[in-house]
Amino acid sequence: MVQVIDGFFSKDLETELPLLLAGPILRKVTASHISIWLVSSEALEARFSLSIKGASESFFQADVLAEHQIQIGSNAWVVHAQFSGCFPTDTALQYQLATQQGDITALMPSLLYRDESALTFSIKPRADYVLHGSCRNPHHPSQDSLVAADDKVAAQAVSERPSLLMMSGDQIYADHVAGPTLDAIEQVIKLLGLSDERLPAGCESELVTAQDIFNSPHHFYGRDKLLPHYTSDLDSVDQTDSFFRRLKARLPKRQLPVFSSRESENHLITFAEYFAMYLLVWSPQLWRLVNTNRLAEQNFKVNGQTLSAKWQQVWHEEKKHLDAFVAGLPQVQRLMAHIPTYMIFDDHDVTDDWNLTVGWEKAAFDSLLARRVIGNGLISYWLCQGWGNAPEHFDDSFIALARCYFSQPSAAHQDAFIAHLYRFEQWHYTIETQPKMLVLDTRTRRWRSESRMNKPSGLMDWEALIEMQQAMLNEPAVIIVSAAPMFGVKFIETLQRGMTWLGQPLLIDAENWMAHPGSANTLLSIFTHTKTPTNFVILSGDVHYSFAYDIKLRFRRSSPNIFQITSSGIKNEFPNRLLRVCDTMDRLLYSPRSPLNWLTKRKRLKIFKRDPDTHGHDRLINRSAIGELRLAKDGSPSHISILTAKGEVIAFPPIEKLVPSSLSSHQQYD
Repeated sequence: MVQVIDGFFSKDLETELPLLLAGPILRKVTASHISIWLVSSEALEARFSLSIKGASESFFQADVLAEHQIQIGSNAWVVHAQFSGCFPTDTALQYQLATQQGDITALMPSLLYRDESALTFSIKPRADYVLHGSCRNPHHPSQDSLVAADDKVAAQAVSERPSLLMMSGDQIYADHVAGPTLDAIEQVIKLLGLSDERLPAGCESELVTAQDIFNSPHHFYGRDKLLPHYTSDLDSVDQTDSFFRRLKARLPKRQLPVFSSRESENHLITFAEYFAMYLLVWSPQLWRLVNTNRLAEQNFKVNGQTLSAKWQQVWHEEKKHLDAFVAGLPQVQRLMAHIPTYMIFDDHDVTDDWNLTVGWEKAAFDSLLARRVIGNGLISYWLCQGWGNAPEHFDDSFIALARCYFSQPSAAHQDAFIAHLYRFEQWHYTIETQPKMLVLDTRTRRWRSESRMNKPSGLMDWEALIEMQQAMLNEPAVIIVSAAPMFGVKFIETLQRGMTWLGQPLLIDAENWMAHPGSANTLLSIFTHTKTPTNFVILSGDVHYSFAYDIKLRFRRSSPNIFQITSSGIKNEFPNRLLRVCDTMDRLLYSPRSPLNWLTKRKRLKIFKRDPDTHGHDRLINRSAIGELRLAKDGSPSHISILTAKGEVIAFPPIEKLVPSSLSSHQQYD
């Protein structure tokens, strides 16, 4: 049983914690700003030094200040060190953090690449070589492609490395947690002395505190029974129809789960759980201090009850894949310490289907417990991801509200902070490279349907889309980061539209840019604007497969060049047989000559599908991989490829290199 002392989970005093618990992760880096994120087990006393690679003397030094740190638990400090100055670009640099226990690289020599004495990086104003990907599920059977990325960077000179690493969503899977991971999370909470959490008074659950969750027989593989439900009574259908009004009066009301993930048995609930999850997916230190076999050694007894044979088998399977994931974490930690890393959330960072429909939003907001769970996901996202993307978005009042909660973690302070995060509208940000990179928030500023409660919302509302358009006006080229592809696979989008028509959009994750007429038409209008860039590159993930499209406007000679590049997942894959069916049906139903193309919202576009340089006819590549993009000086792609988790490079050559010149261009697009 977990013990709570003075509002904090008790720490095992026999366990000696290392100073560094997670990180360092190189975050926002420009010619005038450098930020580094890490988590330490005590208040950090450190001096940052920066020098030209190989130089004996540093040209810049600064202290890591107390204002850069927030204490999260009795043994956990989040450090977001920020340094301002005039830093050289396109130059091999090295940095060091001298802490109270010695240089960070002496404490952790595994951070260094071969022949390094300090951590190296380069500030690159041009985004001419970008790594990108999303969807990293620790216990998925596939390998971790971030390890393959580290292998590649290890062999590169500093000048040859990527300009940045863009992680475009699902950095954690809060709604799909392996049993061994959840057990490790519970142990980490105790080790770090993270605060207990008092759940909202009057919420529909019988849970009062986080300790009640740990003490529940449903703690492992049964949390779907603890999570809130809501009453469904056909409010999602068109009530103006007399048939549906009569049907509603006769049918019984149903209790449906608010959290719609089909794998929510170990869904994270408290802030401490979300925070511990981030530490465990990015760094190996805490894994060395927890017993990942604890549940098995206890004969799978959870608070007096024994897990069923089904869940025991699941636990063993998850443990096998998780062990392989943990073995690669030292390399993941090393990669993120050397490459500027930017991030944006997608649904699994908080919960599956987050804000997919108005009906889902209403059910979640009306539940005090659901609102708290989503709020905890947002707090942890800000602390571990959002803060480092764009520190300028979080002013003194924002930081003061955060410090108020973390210094006195009461339910009132937590709810106040969560209420502020619900209203916050600056999760999107711009990276001032050339080309400029616009990283979109496609989750919290949605264009909600006004016709039906269960109709998918647009991924961005009108105001957010207009802000995006203003940010790219008169730019020669731009890179747009959208978690979901702006231009996806038509057959799959048709399936999603069909499930929406049947009233089941959550069943098949029916969210794409074309699902909502308002957002779809506004987005397409933006691409036709005369002052928009000549070259658009759209980087996406989310879907668990990879593809590349070249897109032109029909009936316009001066069409911009639009490139949709999707790489997903970093450690996740689509069900292979189903994807092959979808790929084949997309070819059959939406071939270049098919009249069905004119029934889609993209009828004004010519979409050229790049064929990967693999055997067979598959255009959708189903491999865990990280995307590699190289850009020419005009901002157009010079090379598109994915680096698979097994180290294989799969390229998507330009259309003209694949198609005989004798064929009409009308035979190449749909």
